[in-house]
Amino acid sequence: MLAAAVLLSACASTAPAPVIERSTGGMPAAAAEPAPLGPGLYRVKKGDTLYAIALDHGQSYRDLAAWNGLADPGRIEIGQVLRVVPPGEGGAGGEGTAAGEAEAVAVAKPVSMVSGIESTAAGAEQHPAAPASAAASAGDPLKHAPKGGKLPYSAEALEKLQQEEVAAAPAVVPAVAAAAPPAAAQATPPAARPQSGVAVSGQPDWVWPGNGRLLAGFVEGGNKGIDIAGKFGEPVLAAAAGKVILVSSALRGYGNFVIVKHNNALLSVYAHNSRILIKEEQAVSKGQKIAEIGDSDADQPKLHFEIRQQGKPVDPLKFLPAR
Repeated sequence: MLAAAVLLSACASTAPAPVIERSTGGMPAAAAEPAPLGPGLYRVKKGDTLYAIALDHGQSYRDLAAWNGLADPGRIEIGQVLRVVPPGEGGAGGEGTAAGEAEAVAVAKPVSMVSGIESTAAGAEQHPAAPASAAASAGDPLKHAPKGGKLPYSAEALEKLQQEEVAAAPAVVPAVAAAAPPAAAQATPPAARPQSGVAVSGQPDWVWPGNGRLLAGFVEGGNKGIDIAGKFGEPVLAAAAGKVILVSSALRGYGNFVIVKHNNALLSVYAHNSRILIKEEQAVSKGQKIAEIGDSDADQPKLHFEIRQQGKPVDPLKFLPAR
């Protein structure tokens, strides 16, 4: 019996000990979080388009494309870092263009890029392409590639390029000055001088963009503007003087829409149009007919109207006159 007890105790001692996993590197490594961005920069998320990003930041998509060296405004990548303020503003340095992955070419004039726009039947005629030979015969000074190769975009590079252009054509300035004497310039009264249509400072003078009744009002975090009833083909009016910065149908829920820039802070948006009667870069006056009411991407003919201040939707009824 004593021998049997000894044998049983020996068997019990061979039971396996519990296994404890020990990490050799301390705490488990967490997934790397993207580095925080400085002011004036934006990281592209799933579902973003350059047009929507531009609208949300109160900018023209053409400017965003130029600031970030985007040859095709319709192609951006998730995680790409974009500059959303002009160079030299907002604290964003030259590294703002996709963390240095994309280089912008310093040029003296903006380059028109419309290949990324989803054209509509009404907008297909609004981007006529001028033949290259015509531009050359007109003496277009636009530099398509800087001498000595492309330069990374910076304020210094742009200033240097502009100085080189002035030095390359020293006779142009005297010739222009001789053709337009100072006395002739002073003879034109200020009221008769052409206006750009874009307010530089102060508040624009607003009018209602449609004559129909109010269907839906502004809702913070919901409806980004107001909806105005109308019949198919009725006029859509520019609510204030400004410049057209986008004609497109590339934003879901807006149909055929127009964006007008009034000053450095304020934009207006006109959506669901059946026809658009103006084109990008065109100056418009207050009350000018710019489109016709329709039901594109809507459940009925109506005008969806927004006012954006620094890219943020605000209640249009706080700007429009009472009626």
